[in-house]
Amino acid sequence: MSQFNVKITTASENSLILYFGESEGRVVSDDISQQIQIVKQLIELEFQTAIIELIPSYASLLVTFDPFLLDHFKIRHFVTQAVLPNANHSSDATLSEKVVELPVYYGEEVGLDLSRIAECAKLTVEQVIAKHQAQDYRVFAIGFAPGFGYLGQVDEQIATPRLATPRSAVPKGAVAIADQQTAIYPAQSPGGWNIIGRCPIDMFTPEQQQVMPFDVGDIVRFKKIDKQTFISMGGQL
Repeated sequence: MSQFNVKITTASENSLILYFGESEGRVVSDDISQQIQIVKQLIELEFQTAIIELIPSYASLLVTFDPFLLDHFKIRHFVTQAVLPNANHSSDATLSEKVVELPVYYGEEVGLDLSRIAECAKLTVEQVIAKHQAQDYRVFAIGFAPGFGYLGQVDEQIATPRLATPRSAVPKGAVAIADQQTAIYPAQSPGGWNIIGRCPIDMFTPEQQQVMPFDVGDIVRFKKIDKQTFISMGGQL
């Protein structure tokens, strides 16, 4: 893991943003994602109930705290004096990754862009499917819609740019690719990603204690299932 490089900025009277790496933009990096998870866990452990919310993204961590229990100075001091000097040494012991396996039906009736991706990559449809499910994907961010996880990185051979004209309606559960990221649409919505399959698992269930099957920093693996299994698991065509 590369050396930690963190910039801390004030976001509000009771929040800070920690930017990791050299850029404050969207950086798709396993190293940076792991660094964010390490710092997040250490802040949670140190301040516990004084922290209201920790929101990780591609290269940043938003820290919101109870101003009656904590202040900017204490968090800055902890991160710069306690976390960063020791983060590289403590990373193996601190970082715990959850692996989530998600089933996908890759049938061409639901994989609307499978054939085109295969043709562009000079592969068969089965090879595209094999490459997609062969990767371990890290959840880099959650956004666009509740339960929409940005997962990376897709094999370079099947990485495909977004559609020039987005679809007006992408079905719930659609598994798709955009550049070197992949995702599952948690609900029907407009979208410009390339659709390669469909997942029968709900990505957002606000009535349950665990509202999403994964969190930022988790590892996602896709498992190919057939049409009958997809339907038996509640999938809809």
